[in-house]
Amino acid sequence: MGFIDESKFFVKAGDGGNGCVSFRREKYVPRGGPNGGDGGRGGSVYLVADPRLRSLIDFRYRSHFKAERGGGGQGKDRHGRSGRDCVVRVPLGSVISDAETGEVLADLVNPGDRFLAARGGKGGLGNARFATATNRAPRKATPGRPGEERWLRIELKLLADVGLIGLPNAGKSTLLSRLSAANPKVASYPFTTLEPQLGVLQFRFRDPCIIADIPGLIEGAHEGVGLGHKFLRHIERTSILLHVIDCSGDDPLADYRVLERELEAYRQELLDRHKLLVLNKIDLVDQELLDELQQIFAGQGLETHAISAATGQGIDELKETLADILDRVEQERAAGVVREQP
Repeated sequence: MGFIDESKFFVKAGDGGNGCVSFRREKYVPRGGPNGGDGGRGGSVYLVADPRLRSLIDFRYRSHFKAERGGGGQGKDRHGRSGRDCVVRVPLGSVISDAETGEVLADLVNPGDRFLAARGGKGGLGNARFATATNRAPRKATPGRPGEERWLRIELKLLADVGLIGLPNAGKSTLLSRLSAANPKVASYPFTTLEPQLGVLQFRFRDPCIIADIPGLIEGAHEGVGLGHKFLRHIERTSILLHVIDCSGDDPLADYRVLERELEAYRQELLDRHKLLVLNKIDLVDQELLDELQQIFAGQGLETHAISAATGQGIDELKETLADILDRVEQERAAGVVREQP
């Protein structure tokens, strides 16, 4: 089943229960007064961030979420019970917006983050509430208020420590399989990866991190060309960007510039993230060409790391470099240095 990263759904809170008109009818109690109870409050719809979920696949099968209506009031001053809330669990990184206006309503990033999507209606008042000194037998009760309802849009932005970006066939999927236990589809045609793939990168002397292989980027992606924003939205929350460059291609430097232009056009602050250039497919080029490429990139102040994802050459050294960069990121966070992320 495919990865679902955007969906539209309807939420309806429960209506409030109606108030009751009732009077005491007991033996030896002449002229019993009003004793109609209030209606119960309708249940509300909540969205809760759940770290166990990884996609919006559940929204493919269900698009309407309704809370329970409040119970009606009864005689003998018995109030109706409140309706049960409807709790909808969503993955971390879910952005909730109004489907009609596009207004962003919530950004559920941390485990347990909670958003009130639709508030339950208030219960109506029973006739006991309307008794006064001049009107001791009111025959008035109010109906429950309707619960809120609306269409919402949910968009998932992956939360990963490291994001692999590159042009189609740069070797990102193969690299992900080398760095983690993930088993992505690998082939020699463009856009093999149509959906983001996640893996867990294990280290010997530090905690593991999440690494994401993002669908291939092409020129014009920020304008919707190719996979367009389906690619770009997922790199917004990565701490480290690995630019995977095919060093056996016609012009690796031009490939890198395409990546940088698309990142800048989509969101300028992405250029300020920690990044590392990974020169892949070194098994297909001679050492003289590789040295020349590394000198060209170094002349532009860019840190490079040469690997062959196909043969495994340089992978262990890349893991050590990533561990060092992750330590640097954590030290910056502890020191209060923030590299802007939405």
